[in-house]
Amino acid sequence: MQTPIPLFPPNASSVATEMDLLYLFIVAVCGFFTILVTAMVVYFAIKYKRRHPDDVGEDIHGSLALELTWTIIPFILSLVMFVWGASLFYRLAKPPADAMDIFVVGKQWMWKVQHPEGVREINELHVPAGRNVRITLGSEDVLHDYSIPAFRVKMDAVPGKWTTMWFKATVPGVYHIFCAEYCGTKHSGMIGQVTVMTPQDYEIWLSGGRSSGSAVENGERLFAELACITCHKTDSSGRGPTLIGIFGSKVPLADGREVTADENYLRESIMDSQAKVVKGYQPIMPAFQGRVSEEHLLQLVAYIKTLKKK
Repeated sequence: MQTPIPLFPPNASSVATEMDLLYLFIVAVCGFFTILVTAMVVYFAIKYKRRHPDDVGEDIHGSLALELTWTIIPFILSLVMFVWGASLFYRLAKPPADAMDIFVVGKQWMWKVQHPEGVREINELHVPAGRNVRITLGSEDVLHDYSIPAFRVKMDAVPGKWTTMWFKATVPGVYHIFCAEYCGTKHSGMIGQVTVMTPQDYEIWLSGGRSSGSAVENGERLFAELACITCHKTDSSGRGPTLIGIFGSKVPLADGREVTADENYLRESIMDSQAKVVKGYQPIMPAFQGRVSEEHLLQLVAYIKTLKKK
């Protein structure tokens, strides 16, 4: 049974407590100064109210100590917020190297999930507790946002590119998933649940799930079905560049630029092959925009990432 929606969601991830502390610190600082400034405005308005028409205010020459005090204290507090927030942001922006990959595709109005072993879910996500999980997000239509309040994480699913988020669930249970970006008339119904299980229970669930092949296996099959193998050979004899070891490498382009072959580069090269033509090759590859789904793209890229140099 899902947890209710309280004023504060449960703390169920490795960053949830720190995120709450940062939020409460900012609220406390803002609340303190709001009350202080309001009280001072009221106090001085009453104390220095003009009581007679002939009253003239005294000249005020200011105080260097006072000026420094109300400049330095807010500066230090703002700096603490910035450093604390930036530290948390950068940790959340870079998934750990040992994270388990799960693919999520947003579509009006559902979330389609595929585990690396091939098990698929709709509007549900099963993950093991205590393990880093990296979510690769895509969208088949409009802008969505994958939000898990109990983990204090969310990320936009953007049409035309992939985004990533990660978390480490710490408390077994069932938690809400929401779309946090208005995406159409049934936006409010684009919800789901994430089930956090012990590692042992997760393995049992995974073995009992219905699998249609892993993402890598499906990607390899698609690679052959789409005839990619006829041009992208294991050596440099094909009409297209070899894909062996391409992921993460530097790729020289025909226009003189050099780009890193990350996931979004591979995605763009499949969907719009003329966007970044590799140096030394002709722009003869057909574009696959509209021919492969976002889910198939994720599988193709998952397979290409496994092509390593021996």
